[in-house]
Amino acid sequence: MNNKELARKSEIERVLEKRTTQAKAAIKLGLSQRQFRRILQRYRKEGVSGLVSKKRGVPSNRKTDESVMAEVRKFICNPQMSDFGPSLMAEKLEEAKGIRLSKETLRKVMKAEGVWKPKPKKKKEPHYERPRRMHRGELVQIDGSVHAWLEERADKAVLLVFVDDASSAILAAKFVPVENFFNYGELSKEYFREHGLPKAFYSDKFSVFRSNRKQDLKYEPVTQFQPALSVLDVDLICANSPQAKGRVERANQTLQDRLIKEMRLLNICDYDQANQYLPEFIADYNRKFAVLPVSDIDFHRRLDETIDLDFLFCVHDFRIVSKTLQINYDGRVYQIKTDHHAYVYSKQEVLITCDASRTISAWFHGKLLKLEEIEKRPKQTAVVSTKSVASEPVVPAYDHPWRTYGKKINGKPTLTTLSTQ
Repeated sequence: MNNKELARKSEIERVLEKRTTQAKAAIKLGLSQRQFRRILQRYRKEGVSGLVSKKRGVPSNRKTDESVMAEVRKFICNPQMSDFGPSLMAEKLEEAKGIRLSKETLRKVMKAEGVWKPKPKKKKEPHYERPRRMHRGELVQIDGSVHAWLEERADKAVLLVFVDDASSAILAAKFVPVENFFNYGELSKEYFREHGLPKAFYSDKFSVFRSNRKQDLKYEPVTQFQPALSVLDVDLICANSPQAKGRVERANQTLQDRLIKEMRLLNICDYDQANQYLPEFIADYNRKFAVLPVSDIDFHRRLDETIDLDFLFCVHDFRIVSKTLQINYDGRVYQIKTDHHAYVYSKQEVLITCDASRTISAWFHGKLLKLEEIEKRPKQTAVVSTKSVASEPVVPAYDHPWRTYGKKINGKPTLTTLSTQ
């Protein structure tokens, strides 16, 4: 008997001993008086065994058919899904076989079949959750995750992710080879053109967003990413810890689990195919995991079409034009081609821009200058002395006279070996 049945036994005995009434006993047990009289009648006929539930040991009427469970066991033992969790496995089971089971039921089956083991819980230092922003586009968390996204089918790559703080929805994502300024700029341009300009970006202290120079400087150096956002009136906030931008970090964990497995099932083998699949996955991800923001007001601002985003997200630098109208940049020399007199540009400062394709452009007072790269001729190869350390020593021949002289007598070398000729 369980605790519930033992409590009923004690109350029934009190009623039979007339220490309490049936009405009070029914209220104490949380039963109606009619139900209590049924239990009392069964107790008088069968004794203590009448209080034990008749359902105990009997299969449930809602038990899944054994043929269906056999199909479920065959499905979950597929080696391609050996690392799927109960939640994702339940979704795939319903999509592929049309069988709908709760994740807890499937968890028991997976544990019984040995295809899933619960992870031991680690003691973690508590981090208090920061309240979400109230409006969509008020704060967008950005981050890059280096991972073997295609497992052994391709090399590691970086997935850049933009996550809305108010709703946890993924607003933009893209696979790129490396995490650098140009790749962040390309994804930012796509995001701005599709959704508009957010109020602020929230990132870590990666060198793209903030200079990490440790010298004692009077002013903090400015990265190339900061001026571009400043022109667009988008604030940039750098977090002091990964937990501070937990929404995008948590999204990365989910992507490293679900996205990898989805691409495995679709047999995606290169990152071009992966980028084509991302919009479909993001739509499904947002439908399952995104929440409604507190306010319906969207803080995204419409992008001004007169703003040249391609120009903003270039590397900007300055150079002084020589007397011969030449510019040196990145180890190369460029000649300015113009019909104006040389004194117009000579000793003047010009703006140099370099885009993602490494194309160099020069600007003077907002006007694009025509440049032509000057090919540098290699220098003549220097003559190496035979006494140089780099020169290889010449081994004398086996019959060289140097080998036949030994000791000196009266200052003259004397042969130590005689010729056999």
